[in-house]
Amino acid sequence: MTHPAEDTTDQGPTAPGAHPSRPGSERRSGLTTAEVAERIANGQVNDVPVRSSRSLREIVRANVFTRFNAIIGVMFAIILVVGPLQDGLFGLVIVANTAIGIIQELRAKKTLDGLALIGEVKPQVRRDGTTQQISVGEIVLDDTVLLGIGDKVVVDGLVTEADGLEIDESLLTGEPDPVLKQPGDEVMSGSFVVAGAGSFTATKVGRQAYAAQLAEEASRFTLVKSELRSGIDSILKFITWLLIPTAIGLIVSQLAVEKHDWREAVRRMVAGIVPMVPEGLVLLTSVAFAIGVVRLGRKQCLVQELPAIEGLARVDTVCLDKTGTLTEGGMDLVELRPLTEEGLRPGAPLANHVLADREVLTGALGAMGRADSRPNPSMQAVIDAYGGQGGGQGEGGWRVLEAMPFSSARKWSGVQLLEPQGGEASWLLGAPDVLLPAGHPALAEVDELGAQGLRVLLLGRSPLALDSPDPAAQLEPLALVVLRQRLREDAAGTLAYFESQRVEAKVISGDSAVSVGAVAAHLGLPGADHPLDARTLPTDAEALAETADRTTVFGRVTPQQKRDLVGALQSRGRTVAMTGDGVNDVLALKDADIGVAMGSGSEATRAVAQIVLLDDSFATLPSVVAEGRRVIGNIERVAGLFLVKTVYSVLLALLVVFTHMPYPFLPRHSTVLSSLTIGIPAFFLALAPNNERARTGFVRRVLRLAVPGGVIAGAATFTAYALARANHATELKADTSVATLTLFLVAIWVLAIVARPYTWWRLALIGTMGGAFALVLIVPWLSDFFQLELAGTRDPWTGVAIAVVAGLLLEIVSRVLKRQAQNGG
Repeated sequence: MTHPAEDTTDQGPTAPGAHPSRPGSERRSGLTTAEVAERIANGQVNDVPVRSSRSLREIVRANVFTRFNAIIGVMFAIILVVGPLQDGLFGLVIVANTAIGIIQELRAKKTLDGLALIGEVKPQVRRDGTTQQISVGEIVLDDTVLLGIGDKVVVDGLVTEADGLEIDESLLTGEPDPVLKQPGDEVMSGSFVVAGAGSFTATKVGRQAYAAQLAEEASRFTLVKSELRSGIDSILKFITWLLIPTAIGLIVSQLAVEKHDWREAVRRMVAGIVPMVPEGLVLLTSVAFAIGVVRLGRKQCLVQELPAIEGLARVDTVCLDKTGTLTEGGMDLVELRPLTEEGLRPGAPLANHVLADREVLTGALGAMGRADSRPNPSMQAVIDAYGGQGGGQGEGGWRVLEAMPFSSARKWSGVQLLEPQGGEASWLLGAPDVLLPAGHPALAEVDELGAQGLRVLLLGRSPLALDSPDPAAQLEPLALVVLRQRLREDAAGTLAYFESQRVEAKVISGDSAVSVGAVAAHLGLPGADHPLDARTLPTDAEALAETADRTTVFGRVTPQQKRDLVGALQSRGRTVAMTGDGVNDVLALKDADIGVAMGSGSEATRAVAQIVLLDDSFATLPSVVAEGRRVIGNIERVAGLFLVKTVYSVLLALLVVFTHMPYPFLPRHSTVLSSLTIGIPAFFLALAPNNERARTGFVRRVLRLAVPGGVIAGAATFTAYALARANHATELKADTSVATLTLFLVAIWVLAIVARPYTWWRLALIGTMGGAFALVLIVPWLSDFFQLELAGTRDPWTGVAIAVVAGLLLEIVSRVLKRQAQNGG
């Protein structure tokens, strides 16, 4: 990643943020305080709220008014009519689950809103002749907004000052090439500065600005691609269609069976329909996502889209930049190496040997540094070393006549200087392999230094004016500026974590391939000893995908190539996360499956990323990946529990319809069974640690256990119920109790399979659920409340024996599925 105003090839001075194109031009003073107050009173203010989360009304509506709550709500209303109230307990469970969803999402909203406020960048405006930093919402019509490299254009306006100002409008137009802006040109919100500096006058603010029309795209809760959610939706859609004919058949059969007690028929019909709806699954998914957001928020990680947490679990490739990710932003100038006669172009001797004098070189560098009001780390290292040299703008010193900021298309920056000797020339600072012709003797020296992980810039002098078509055409190379980047302390450990988790890390940088490879190799990244210069990348899509797949380190990568590499990796079936902080990362971040931006990076990168590391800590990424794996792994685990219930409920309903027997349960029995074998355990299992990388095929894997598990549970329950009915056809309470016992034992066995591998708290959870059910059977007022009474010993023990057989069948199915999974089946 590159810092705003910095590309890894860098770089010379950038123009002062508020300076016009020539030093000494008259500055605009901006609006006065009275003019600002007048515009605020007239409502001409940029009052469009930046939403980081859904509103309270939207959260409540989304959690309450669902298709499944509607089904359960109708069933609850029916029970309120026919009674008794304890058969309506399932309605309270829905209320509780809905409340949990609302509360957790409100907690996530509070964290998201707070983190979004922390991460909000405040633009600079000129008012009353001074520069002020204000929030985006405080900008008024006709404000003079200052722009520098990496700044986002937050409202629409007209350029008033431009010093090599280049605007990237790719997010608006799709055109990747930056547009050079002159005074009078239009700028639109949503674009961002990639080179130069300047200012513009706000002409459209609030809901008139272009940014207001992008509200849907900017929404923090826009759903990214989510196999988990689409899979659950597919399952629920199928269940809904299955529910309708089954419910009709159940109603008809129960009315036929209970001819003299329509209330009992209705109660048992409700008891058959309610368990078919996996009402807790969607809510639990939302809760798990929301809790993941809160957990990551505490680690200074802003998740802007909830399903992005799922995407993290599926990531198998992480694309990193060197600068700001593997290395710290700070740099040190370790050597200024003048080029000797032998280090110049063959047959092109030095025009003026005096220029190679160290004092002249440091003076020129000092002047270039002083011309830069927004130095990036490379220029800051030059300023720290030589900022006090070269004199001032007065007589006998170096005078800056014009400045050309860095552009990723040029790979260099420069200033036009009036030299102390009276001459005038353009001094350029940039990438040696761009400024020097191929085969130049100095390039071997550059490669040697780059192999040591050092950054090398070329300082040269050209007689051509800075605004000529190609100022570097007659460049006279004078010296190499050698810089050293500081490696992040946590970089090596983080790369080792990714390797241990089978997540492949690839370094994609704008710096030279040799230099990037040296840094990556020093950190122990596999494959770093074979870096590739992106200028040699093939243009054919298939060849590019092959190269991207086998290569670990890329250098000299342009912004468009970063995007192409991400697309090439995705074409090979990879799930790609891209980290970035510079404006040259925006295109790749937008196309990646998961975009991760640094908090101190450009505002434009944060606008398109799903995740923002507010503390700029690369070491946070393992926690982010682990959280994603925990969420999706556990949702897949508990989804099996919910769908086993759906399958056995549908099977029991069909068997009852065809045999014309009373439905074996009342709604209160379904409530206690669902709570103890699914609802409560699922909540705890969904929050447990889980470090397994998510795989595709969510629906298929969940149904592989749910269908046979549900069929076994339903068949065992109906068998025990039918045998009990044969012994005493009139004692429906005893028959129901046997069926409830059998189903509980089979369902708790399913829970025991899903909860593996065992830990002490998982065993305690299973034991607690078993103990709670025993209390329901033993404690008189509880057994009366739930209408459970085991009569005699034969039927209960028959139920237990059937449950054990069913459990053994479940074990066989589980082992077969596990063996198939290990074999990749």
